[in-house]
Amino acid sequence: MALYFNDVLKTDLKEVIGKECPKDAQITVVANLPYYVTTPILMKLMTDDLPIRTIVVMIQKEVAGRLEAHPGEKSYGSLSIAVQYIAEPKIVMTVPKTVFVPQPNVDSAVIKLDMRPEKKVHVRDETFFFKVIRASFAQRRKTLINNLMNNLFSKNQKAIILEKLQAAGIDPSRRGETLLIEEFARLSEALDAIPR
Repeated sequence: MALYFNDVLKTDLKEVIGKECPKDAQITVVANLPYYVTTPILMKLMTDDLPIRTIVVMIQKEVAGRLEAHPGEKSYGSLSIAVQYIAEPKIVMTVPKTVFVPQPNVDSAVIKLDMRPEKKVHVRDETFFFKVIRASFAQRRKTLINNLMNNLFSKNQKAIILEKLQAAGIDPSRRGETLLIEEFARLSEALDAIPR
């Protein structure tokens, strides 16, 4: 096994794994991630079609909470859904800032991400699915209908958006933070027919 001293975000991990690991290897990533690039690194590991089975990383406690968050919780958002769509996150332990020298300003957590054999939900257009999610969380205090009109469609499309919400069985007065990932999948499938 070789050591590579490279920026993980600029490294072709598929090529490295192809050189260093047997063809059918199932990889576990274990790391202490730099807090300022946690999300880009995790998303690269999860979306680059790599033979990764599990990711165990120490990250900022607040971010770990967002990855594991459920609908209705303050920390639940588009990052929660993006991670849970691909993996099953579980906080293994918290690590207080007092155990580090020098002491940082934040507590940490070790989180385990078990990659799903299949995505949590099936959607026809994954890019649009995530556009709907981002639009739904754009202004957390606004209702779904308002966020969708202001961030994905136009105000003159309100009637058709309401019709599609009804077809998906979702109350337009709900907020994005209350929707399950399965509801976002239904919503994106229903909204996909609207011209943008």
